[in-house]
Amino acid sequence: MRKSSNLAFSVILMLLCGLALAQNLYLWEDENGIQHLSDQRPAEDVDVTIQHAIAEPESPVRMDNIGRQGQPVWRFANRLDGPVTIEVVAAESFNMISEPELPARIEIPARGVRMVTLAPDDWQLRWEYQLETVVVPGRLNPELNYEYPYLVPLAADQAVRIGQGFYGTFSHQTVDSRYAIDLALPVGTAVHAARAGVVMDLARYFHQSGDDLNRFGPRANYIRILHDDGSMAIYAHLDYDGILVRPGQQVARGQKIGLSGNTGFSTGPHLHFAVQINQDMQLQSVPFQMYSHNAELIPEISI
Repeated sequence: MRKSSNLAFSVILMLLCGLALAQNLYLWEDENGIQHLSDQRPAEDVDVTIQHAIAEPESPVRMDNIGRQGQPVWRFANRLDGPVTIEVVAAESFNMISEPELPARIEIPARGVRMVTLAPDDWQLRWEYQLETVVVPGRLNPELNYEYPYLVPLAADQAVRIGQGFYGTFSHQTVDSRYAIDLALPVGTAVHAARAGVVMDLARYFHQSGDDLNRFGPRANYIRILHDDGSMAIYAHLDYDGILVRPGQQVARGQKIGLSGNTGFSTGPHLHFAVQINQDMQLQSVPFQMYSHNAELIPEISI
């Protein structure tokens, strides 16, 4: 009897990526000439070489077979502090039944777990299967508050310079970013929350950038914040370790959350901001209204 499974996650630019464990490494030599390497900065006053952590993208959902041999039970564990939706399809199957019945779209709550159980329809016959799975952050097809007044995600005294707006010709042509803005900013500029919500996911240890989409697209530092209507704001291309919030943290509108940078698919320092939803198992950007700290509509950003 042959049974197989094949996990195929959809690739969503910027922002299905996450981060495996990573952090700074500190190299120094003590007074006896002994070299030390640690993930903790030394307490003594010595010259320290800091090595950037090496980060790799990580899926929002981990898939494991926890069943007995011949009776698979696939466990889907959501690592995010917000909901994700998975679509599980039996692309190829013979003499197989499942619970729930496949294909199925399954919402997994923050840090939650869902199961898919497989078995032969007739235990006397050979059976086989192949699973394909797509994962998208957010609950499916939320009802949005399009009238929400997003605050420009900068300090009140920071100039607003728009490098690329809605439908920008360089990189805002895909559904996940067509309603995105790029704010040109020096590296290290404070980034503030445009709307209150919960920090759903983040990445902090990427430190390179470039114009190779395949290589750098999933390697931007970012913060994803979940709003009360099910929409999600993405703040991307942040600086290496330029994250000032933690997963699961509640943040207020206008709160300082990070530092701008030049990481991932980027040709210069800027902040990429978009409001996204899970629309029919596709991460899509949506139009929004944005206001200055003086409550004035910024027409170049809003439609």
